[in-house]
Formats: sequence, C-alpha cells, structure tokens
Amino acid sequence: MAPIPPLPVWATEPVEDYLGRLGAERGLSPHTVDAYRRDLSQFFDFCDRMGRSGIDQIERMTVRRFLAHLATRNYSGRSAARKASAVRSFFADAARRGVVDANPAAGVASPKRRRTLPRALPAGPLGAMLDAVAGDEPLEVRDRALLEMLYGTGLRVSEAASLRVGDVGGVDLVRVRGKGDKERIVPLAGQARRSLDRYLAGARGSLAGAEAGDALWVGARGGALDARGVRRAVHSRLGTFPHALRHSFATHLLEGGADLRTVQELLGHVELGTTQIYTAVTRRHLEDTYDRSHPRA
Repeated sequence: MAPIPPLPVWATEPVEDYLGRLGAERGLSPHTVDAYRRDLSQFFDFCDRMGRSGIDQIERMTVRRFLAHLATRNYSGRSAARKASAVRSFFADAARRGVVDANPAAGVASPKRRRTLPRALPAGPLGAMLDAVAGDEPLEVRDRALLEMLYGTGLRVSEAASLRVGDVGGVDLVRVRGKGDKERIVPLAGQARRSLDRYLAGARGSLAGAEAGDALWVGARGGALDARGVRRAVHSRLGTFPHALRHSFATHLLEGGADLRTVQELLGHVELGTTQIYTAVTRRHLEDTYDRSHPRA
C-alpha cells in the first residue's frame, strides 16, 4: 500500500477534527477512520499541488480534476468511488457546520463501480476440507473450531478475532459486536458448536498463556490471536481467506431456502441492498444447475 501523503498545513486541523468526530460520534473503527484519513490526505495533497490553500477554496472543478487524476493512475472504479465518497462526506459535514458555504463535491458523479459477485466455495468440497482438519494437536483442534465457526456463523474476521470466552459459553448462540459497535446474536450450533466445545475443553487451555486473558482464540505463543492470525490460520488450512467463508455461509443459506431478511440480520448488514448481491450468486447457481441437469437445456 502506498504511503499516506502528508496533509497540507492548511487542511490538517479541519481534517483531524472531522476524523476525531467520526470515531467518537459514529463509532467507526480505527481501521475505518484510517481509511478516511488516507483518502482525504490524498485529495488535499492534490489540491495543494493545484495551488489551493484553504478548504473554502475547493471548487467542484477541483473535485472533478481529482477524480480524473485517479483515472489516469489506473485506480479501480471501486477505489475512486470510495475516495469520492470520503471527500463528499467531509464537505457535507463542513457545510452543515458552516465551515464552507456549500459542498463542492455534491452532484459530482462518482466513478462507476464494477459489480463483482462474491466467490462462495462449493458446499461439498468445503465440507471435505473442514473434515480434513481432524488432528488432536492443540493447534489443529483450534483451527478446526475456528474454521467451523467462521463458516457456521458468517462472522467477519474482526468479529471472530474479538470474541471472548464468555461470548460463546453455555448456549447455542454467540454474542457479536459488529461494525459501528452494534451488537447482534447469531446461532452457534451443529458442527461449529461441537468443534468449539472440544477446543474449549482442552486445546485452548494448552495454548493459553497469561497474556491471553479471556480471548477466545489463542495463538501458538500463548497470546490472543488477532485478525491477522485468523487470516493466516484460514489460509494455511484452506488456501483462501475468512471472507470466502462468510460468502459461503450467506450463499449456502439462501440456496437452502433462507429468506433474505434473515441472512441480512445474521451477517449484520445495515442495508438490505448489501445482502442482495447474494441473490445474484444463488441465481447463477440455479442457472448452472439447470444447464447441467436438464436434458433440453
């Protein structure tokens, strides 16, 4: 990832004030706030090189030139749209508070984002790969429980890494704190529950050092397993990443007849439209099945 360009002196105070309120008022994670900082720093660095010296000097044409500049640097439509959204949100906030007269990014069309479908792993092969993690060593028991939980609950990697032992104890439910610090309850049953109980009964105690505290997932050195460690474990066992298990969870539920609203709630999506992308995946699955199976297809 390219280094974050330094904010021009004239933009530092308004941007840092805005970012501070993003975290405090909207409950955004430090990772999300850093993404805003990167995008805004890149934009205001561009403005500075264009000769601007104050946020009240930014015009609509400046925003358009910035987006054109991104296109010449081969940024994807998704990345450019995200940067445009960050700029638009910053100036919307500044206009609301009377710092600028109007939002110069309002009405500027964002670059088109290519619609990409999530890649779900086929249920049969995925089940076989999970069953193959069958050893008795503590790390094998941990990884089997981790994989089964990710696939069985659809948790984001950050959500799984932040779980405490108390979040999963006693009942077939897991208490999850997701984006924006919103809490939801997700069923934890079947193979995921059995694998987790086996991990808690012995393997976790074998792995945990004093520094692990009450973290559910423990690394080989005895400390809490962070999101990077979760990704590493999934990749070493399955050759893919945790988000593929989340995609598979949602897709397989819909293929099995679950309704979209239920899947939205389980995934922790605020907007139903975010979940609707999976309907395209299941339609494609039905079409492929029809093409393979029907004698007149």
